[in-house]
This record gives sequence, structure tokens and C-alpha cells, in this order.
Amino acid sequence: MRFSVLAALFLGTAAMAAAQTTANWSYEGKNGQLAWSKLDPSWGACAKGHEQSPIDIRGAKLDKTLKPIEFHYMSGPVTLENTGLTIVAHVDRGSYIMLDGVRYDLVSFDFRHPAEEPVKGRYSDMSIHLLHKSADGKMVIVAVRVVEDRSLGNAILAMLWDHLPKVAHKTETITDLVNPGGLLPADRSYWTYTGSLTTPPCTEGVQWFVFEQELGISRTQLRTFSSMFKMDTREPQDPHGRKILAHE
Repeated sequence: MRFSVLAALFLGTAAMAAAQTTANWSYEGKNGQLAWSKLDPSWGACAKGHEQSPIDIRGAKLDKTLKPIEFHYMSGPVTLENTGLTIVAHVDRGSYIMLDGVRYDLVSFDFRHPAEEPVKGRYSDMSIHLLHKSADGKMVIVAVRVVEDRSLGNAILAMLWDHLPKVAHKTETITDLVNPGGLLPADRSYWTYTGSLTTPPCTEGVQWFVFEQELGISRTQLRTFSSMFKMDTREPQDPHGRKILAHE
């Protein structure tokens, strides 16, 4: 019994310490991007890594051997979390993509304002990052660039926006069925490169797929998000000679 109590106390303390460390970074200020590697010894890749993301998408080479991404997204409930830095949508298991015969399960998706993926130096208004993981822990991120248009905006974004938790560290669950496939552009042509997570610990070995076609968002939807998060974007990183391949 004593061991169980001590173990529980240790785990609880460790979890609290991890949460405090995770919450210690920001995009600007003294704990901003230039300081990430100094805030935690395990975040060294943020400053010293040679495969960091995002990078400016330019000079992509067409690779006719690249295959389309197979999307197998399911409708289900979504829990929106306000992390204090952005909105993260946590999804139930079941949605996945297939790449070269390997399954990568959709774990979550989040939002960046402005987009983290400049294309030849031009930024879209926002981007959506859909995070996937394989059974052996390899990560794939599919990025959708989002631009303001004059339409009513995106129907899935409208559903999500109605439930955005306005207070940091609060969550709200949408019980209506939400299909992340509604966040994908009609044209699935993409650019791809090897990079990293764009937030601490900046883990490398992440395969990125950035759609060429942008998704539309209404002015109201864009203003709603930007009023909550003025900027949650990491600056472009040195490509260090990495190749960017294109699938048409």
C-alpha cells in the first residue's frame, strides 16, 4: 500500500512538473522561439537540429514516383482544447492515412495564424496541421494552408468555431459527428520534405506533406481565431540543403 501511495505521488509530481515545463514556452518574449532550447535540456533540437520545421517551400522538384496520400477519415466527436497558445482538436481513434503501405493514425489537428508554411516567401492567413502516428511511433503531419475568401467559409470550421473554448486550458467536446476530411482541399497535390515538430521539443524525423491548394475561410472565422491568438507561428528554419519534392 505504501509503495502504491508513493508511486502515485511520484507520478503526480512528475506529471505536474512536465505540465509546468511544457507551459513554460511561448512564441514571443523571454520564453520565445530563440529561448526554447534553453528552457529544457531535452529541447536542444530547437536550436541545433538540421531538420527543423517549418521551412519556406521553394525550389520543389517534381517526383513522379510519389503516390497520392490515401485518406480514411471517419466522422466522430472532437474535443477542442485551448492550450493557451493555440486550439488543438483531439479526435477519437479510427481515422488514418496510408503512405507506401504504412498506416498512420490521426491523433489530433491544430491551427496556426498566420500559416507556418510560406511558399516562396508568401504566407497564407492560417494553416491546419493534422498529426498522424504509425504503430512504431513515426510521425506524419499533413498541412493545409488556409486563406480568407468571400464565401461563407468552411462548414467544418464553422462547426468547430461554434465551440472554441475562449479560456486557456479549457476544453469543449463536440458530440456532433465531425469529419476531418472536410478540412482537406479538393486538389490533393502536395509538397513533401523531412522536418520536425514546430513546437518544443522540436522532435525531428517528421515527414511533412503540405497541400498546394489552399482552403477557404470566411473573414468572420479568421477574425474570431486571430482575436484569440494574434500569432502562434514559428519562424521559418534553415533548410540545410534539404530537398523538397512535389507530387502533382
